[in-house]
Amino acid sequence: MPSSPTDTRLLADPETSLFSEAYFRVALDARIASARRHLRPVAVALVQVAEGQATPDAPHADATKVTAAIRQTLRDADTACRTANGCFALILEDTPENGAVWTVERVRRNLTSRYGHHTLWAGVACYPAHAFSTDELLDQAGMALDAAREWKQDRIEVATAE
Repeated sequence: MPSSPTDTRLLADPETSLFSEAYFRVALDARIASARRHLRPVAVALVQVAEGQATPDAPHADATKVTAAIRQTLRDADTACRTANGCFALILEDTPENGAVWTVERVRRNLTSRYGHHTLWAGVACYPAHAFSTDELLDQAGMALDAAREWKQDRIEVATAE
């Protein structure tokens, strides 16, 4: 069934009501353009969360629990999205690398204090420190997330400047 231009499924994840991956890409383009004009940093965090202790076949954590921790932690100016693969993507306005790492750590602490043990991996990349375009920024954050997932415990990896 074709979707109409007003179909909210294009904008929001039906399970969590967070913005969709399609919205994330458009919003990130706009945020980077604004950051470039105003000479301000923007951080992107790609987050994956597993239920309990991480094992190779660990299931994704309950998306509604992760969403609750994210919503309680992020500022109104920040954007939280759920990606098609079940991970989460955060756009953190006016946030340099250290602020992004601290924000993701606060999400992790909020999640474990409310819902018990979870394992959180995250990849963080910042404009302009790590990349100047949306695609480069997402590639850097994705590589950082891949590096974080190599660990069996919680891990937040930061992209490296090229």
